[in-house]
This record gives sequence, structure tokens and C-alpha cells, in this order.
Amino acid sequence: MERNYILFDTPVRDLLYPFTHTRPIAACRVGILTIQEKWEHWLGTGVSHFTVPHLQEKFPLHRAADENMVNILLSGHILPDAGLIAAIASLEANEELYQDSHLLAKAIRGKDIHLLSPGERKNYPGEVLGIFKPWDIFALNDKAIRADFKLLTEGRSSAPISSTNQLINTADIFLEPGASVEYSVLNATTGPIYIGKNAQVMEGCLIRGALAMGEGSVLKMGTKIYGATTLGPYCTGGGEIKNSVLFGYSNKGHDGYLGDAVLGEWCNLGANTTCSNLKNNVSPVRVWLEARGEAAVAGQKCGVLMGDFSRCGINTMLNTGTVIGVSCNIFGAHFPPVFTPSFSWGNLGRAGEYRLEEALRDAGAWMGLKGRQLEEADRKILEAVHEIISEKDLKT
Repeated sequence: MERNYILFDTPVRDLLYPFTHTRPIAACRVGILTIQEKWEHWLGTGVSHFTVPHLQEKFPLHRAADENMVNILLSGHILPDAGLIAAIASLEANEELYQDSHLLAKAIRGKDIHLLSPGERKNYPGEVLGIFKPWDIFALNDKAIRADFKLLTEGRSSAPISSTNQLINTADIFLEPGASVEYSVLNATTGPIYIGKNAQVMEGCLIRGALAMGEGSVLKMGTKIYGATTLGPYCTGGGEIKNSVLFGYSNKGHDGYLGDAVLGEWCNLGANTTCSNLKNNVSPVRVWLEARGEAAVAGQKCGVLMGDFSRCGINTMLNTGTVIGVSCNIFGAHFPPVFTPSFSWGNLGRAGEYRLEEALRDAGAWMGLKGRQLEEADRKILEAVHEIISEKDLKT
């Protein structure tokens, strides 16, 4: 039975703003890989996305080619493992895989996709990991790095590691071809260290695993990494970073602290930007859920959650559990609000003050710094997000 795999957005998508304003759930990075990349490695084939209309052009949907093929729809917020892959492989047409009330996968024969059509229900008894709230991305990052490290390095040998470095537990340190690490301390006793193709660790860095560096990413001189941290492709890290995920093409390149945090793509933290991840009274951190219009408890620690194309000026102070939307330009002498809507300008948290054409111009300029350009699909996504935010602002 020939199969076509599709990752679909569940209602969880709305709870993962600001990151899912500009991508399907499965395009989020947790560990070394995005959720989509994890599924593709496990399945040994490509997967596509079934998502909201304004994202579908950039993240296209590929249906089964004919009535003899079976579409396997996979919940986009779930992280795969060997047990789940085996259970999905056993699905026949018109069967569904659930854990309790949560749909994990569904097999549908033919070109049409009917998520709501009934099928024979099977229960999955194993453990299931997934992202249900934005802070799950950093909370699961240690486990996800370990799982991805094994997936990517099993049966392979690391590229040579320079003798100028101090290494602890070398079995869990892996460099891809072209990676450069000099005069640094790499301690993998607390988790694996993965340094991607053509990534660079400059002199004097102090690294405790788990750490994942994507292709072309850079740690600047003297950076301190405290573990469970991911720098996606072409990111820059500096200062102190702990238990944080940078999706890709984002910069935290200078002194200042980033902890228990998530930055989307094309973000930039100005020099000496620091985020709080723990309240002074050690009480639970409450984080604003945009879709619900209310705050929810995220645990004892949570730093900043910043959407794509947002940035802040030098010496910015970000309070515990701060959420910053898409395409915001944060600056000023005071703490910005704990929730800054998309397309805000300054530190007052007023949506729509960052005019669309200027926001698009600046997004393209930032992409140009890393040799990329704002494609038409990117422009349409930002225009759609701006329209959604503007309509919501008018209603309130």
C-alpha cells in the first residue's frame, strides 16, 4: 500500500502563537530538527503540510496521486519516535490512531482528505511527546536534542575535533564536515553536543550540553552555554544562553542573558539585551496566550517568546514570561509589556503602529544581511498576519 504523508495543523496551532502565525506547527524547531524534519528522517520520505490558507503557498500540501494510494495524516504537534512510527506503519486505510481523546494519525484512501470522517479507532499505549503551548518548545528541548542526536549520528563518525579544545565525554560530541571549534571547553557529560555543517565556535566558549548548532551558526568569543540550547541554521549566539531555542537566522550575538526562551526566525536582540526567566518571589510564571486572550501558568521559569522578524534595541530589559509577536521593533528605556502584539513599534505594545510597507522593507533588509531575500510567499504571510492583527485590534 503506497503511502503519502501529511502533517496537519490541529487546534493546538492557535495556542502556539506567535510562532504559528508564520508557519505550520510542524515547521517549529524542537531539538536539532524541526518537527517536519524529524518525521522525514523517521519515515525516510518527504512530508507536506495541511494548514491554514495564508501559510499553504509557502508550505504546500501534496495529496495522494490516485485512489490506490493512502494519505497518512499526522498531528503536526507530535514528536515521532520508534514506537509511534511502528504503530503508524500498521495503520490500514480508514483506521485512526488515538491516545485518549487526541488524534495522532489517520489513514485515508484516495485524493480527498476528510479529517472529520469516522474511521476504525485504535489506541496507542506508548508515551507521546508534543508541543501544546509555546513554552513546551524549550521545556522539551533537552529530550529532543538527545533523540535527534542519536537519530543523526548513529553509525557515523564525527569530523576531527581540534586539539586546542578541552573535551569531556567525547563520545557525545559530534561535528559535521566543515564545522570549526577552537580553544573552547566542550562538556558533554550533561547532554550531547552537536555542531552542524560549517558552524563555528569561536575561541574561549564554555559549553555544557545539551547543545545543537545548525548549519552555518556561530558562537562568538567567550559565549557561555548552560545546556538544552538550540541555535538553528545561520544563528549567532553570544553572552549567556540557557535552555533556549532559536529557530533559525536569528541573533543573540552580544553580552546579556537569554534563558528558558524561544526566538523565531529573523529575530535580533540588541547588545546587552537581558531577559528575566524567574520571578523575584519565585511564584509561577504566567504567560499570555493570544488566541485565548488570557494568561496561563507556564511553570516556575519562562523567559521571552519572540515571533519572526521581531527585534529589540540595545540594553532592552525583558520581563519574566514576555511574549512578543511577529514583526515588532522594540526599543525604549522601560520594560515593554508582557504581551506585545504583532507589528508593534516602540515599547508600548500597540499593534499596527509598525506600518506594513516599512515592516516588509525592514524584513527584507534583515534577510539581506544573511544573503537571503524576502520572497513573495513571505510577503503574503506577513500581509495576512497584519490583516488578522488589524481586524482583531478593531474589534477590541
